[in-house]
Amino acid sequence: MKPEYFQSAPDALQHEPVFAAIDIGSNSFHLIVARLEHGEIRPLHVLAEKVQLGKGLKNHQLAADAVERGLACLERFQQLLASVKPDRIRAVGTNALRQAHNRELFTEPAEAILGVPVDVIYGREEARLVYLGVAHTLADDELSRLVVDIGGGSTEFILGQQFEPKRLESLQLGCVSYSERFFPDGKIDKKRFRAAYDQACIEVSHIRRHFKQAHWVEAVGSSGTLQAIELLVSAAGWRSEGIDHKSLKKLKKALLKFESVDDIDLEGLNERRRGVITAGVAITLAIFDVLGVGAMRTSSGALREGAIYDLIGRRSHEDVRERTVQAMLQRYSAEIANSDSVGAYAKQLGIETASAWNLSEDDIDLLAWSGRLHEIGIAISQKHYNRHSAYLVENSDMPGFSQGDQLFISRLLRGHRGKLPNYLFDGVPTSKQQKLARMLVLLRLAVTLKHAEVPPISPEFYARASDARLEVNFSDAWREDHPLTVWEVTESIPVFKKLGITLEIPSA
Repeated sequence: MKPEYFQSAPDALQHEPVFAAIDIGSNSFHLIVARLEHGEIRPLHVLAEKVQLGKGLKNHQLAADAVERGLACLERFQQLLASVKPDRIRAVGTNALRQAHNRELFTEPAEAILGVPVDVIYGREEARLVYLGVAHTLADDELSRLVVDIGGGSTEFILGQQFEPKRLESLQLGCVSYSERFFPDGKIDKKRFRAAYDQACIEVSHIRRHFKQAHWVEAVGSSGTLQAIELLVSAAGWRSEGIDHKSLKKLKKALLKFESVDDIDLEGLNERRRGVITAGVAITLAIFDVLGVGAMRTSSGALREGAIYDLIGRRSHEDVRERTVQAMLQRYSAEIANSDSVGAYAKQLGIETASAWNLSEDDIDLLAWSGRLHEIGIAISQKHYNRHSAYLVENSDMPGFSQGDQLFISRLLRGHRGKLPNYLFDGVPTSKQQKLARMLVLLRLAVTLKHAEVPPISPEFYARASDARLEVNFSDAWREDHPLTVWEVTESIPVFKKLGITLEIPSA
């Protein structure tokens, strides 16, 4: 059964139902612009370019020429995005950007080109989006499925049923990284292929217990690598569709006849795949052997389609991030009344200062979720619970949230009480540090206000902001009823000053 939001889309989606997603992969960049029709997306434009952003990635540093190639590709993609509203565009970065410590050299100019954030996501979040994209291309039946996506730097594995992923994993093996590691000069021989295959077997064996054939009925491949293998197998006449173990062994034998990747001349091989197909076959063969895959069909659905469906869900009140927050509150037995109170105050303050402080709807949502999660660390210890809350958020799998989102929330939680840590802005892009400081001021206020009653429908206080100033107004009656809270807010003035904000509380 399809998720509720695909049964009847809200009017807002029906009026302007064009969405776009960019998959910023380690090997290729993919763009899809699609229209939402009857609960499914219909592609209008689909583009893919071999960029190899992950090529030359050493010591967690993106190579300058790779960054240049990537930005040039996005410049070309932008021509097709001009007619799509920014809030209907999602740009997602995967393994190369996950691994790169200097990712801002790419992400900051990329965001300037696209006009939207580049969400660098964790491997399991990538797997979730892949499954979402694949699930919409398959029959809506009860079969349990293994979905595999071999990328340039990582490979995702998902067990799922219908539209629900049940188990997600991401391993550090990909066709670009393995090509550089095992075929660095482009030379091909049995020894090198065997080394790549053996290493892939070792990696896949780590998840064998939960992903072996006993746990699923059919295997589905998603990604250019597996689709390229299927095309080669079909062109050779070894199989009409899909991939099986026998055809993989034949393809391996055919590849080993060539001395280098530049010599590979097989019918159906795209030029973009020539340099990575040998590593891709070694990885695929290892997956088949370790997990007991006999045959696999491929799907046109992938991360980019999943990103669009996820974006539609966010706009249709089926936001997986809300489910994630609810699950964390339950897991750590948070006091719901306190959580909801701080979340409500934080959202109200975010809305009231949004225009002056350039806070987007997503920023306000992150602020509200931070408010609701602020006490989860008490499950570890009451002492320094803000540190524990920050740790849990930064180190948990949080479906729907990007790496940047989790870091942002973590820093908000770490700084919501007590002294500000000296690493508050470490790892936060320079362009977003001021926003973090302003949101932290609002969260600290919201936490202080929780000692009053649950926010009323017509609040008796309001906030006004300008560039470096925040004015908080309390009604006379509210001041009289909550003298301690007013005092606590006043005591926050020095900390807010350190964050670059002057707090003013007009006299009654």
